[in-house]
Amino acid sequence: MRAIFGASLFLFGSMAACAQAPASAAGQSISPAQAAAPPPNASAMTQPPQIEDSDMGFNYTLPSDWEFVASPRAPKVTVPFPGAVAAKKGNACVEVVFTAKHGTPASVVVVTVLPFACYGQTMTRGDLENFGAGAAEGLKQTFEVTEPVEGNYTLGSHAVWIERAKGTPKGHAGNPFTFETACTILTKGAVCWMTMAADTTSLHAFEKAPVTLDEESYAALVPANAFIANP
Repeated sequence: MRAIFGASLFLFGSMAACAQAPASAAGQSISPAQAAAPPPNASAMTQPPQIEDSDMGFNYTLPSDWEFVASPRAPKVTVPFPGAVAAKKGNACVEVVFTAKHGTPASVVVVTVLPFACYGQTMTRGDLENFGAGAAEGLKQTFEVTEPVEGNYTLGSHAVWIERAKGTPKGHAGNPFTFETACTILTKGAVCWMTMAADTTSLHAFEKAPVTLDEESYAALVPANAFIANP
């Protein structure tokens, strides 16, 4: 599980390049209101970056000063065990459904999903730690990652695994970004929210963004007690 999902999420390690991309609606999963033609007074209206994924059963909304970017193309992944059908399907089924950036230097938020209908099997709460750790593992291919801290919390009936770490692009020393990955298991699949935050304001926006999971709504993706043992 960890090897399959971690390999597929090499693209998360390429978030620095993603942060340099211009805003674009092409290829994005966005709300119907954003996809519609803008009204004449559109310049006076600001729509927040929002993912409304009815197929997977979750919503997530960032502040209106964030902007969409085109998601990077996922690389070709070598499956460790070519004869394992589930592993092949797993690599092919991971999708980037939302990418947004903010500020200079750019902070980035990426949301990835693994639909169970495509993957060929479901996951349980016992799979969550390995699943989340696999998602965070992709960072180490592009960034020098230090000070990782893990946590666990619940949003209603949903268990959430989270990791926070510092990181700088390999070969480019400078002020470290804060990386945070939060993953949970929904009825129809697994989902991870990931950020590369250049400042505390961007990290706060990522954490405090409202989220809906299987029709259960919460004021923030990450509560204040997320990194407290046995909250």
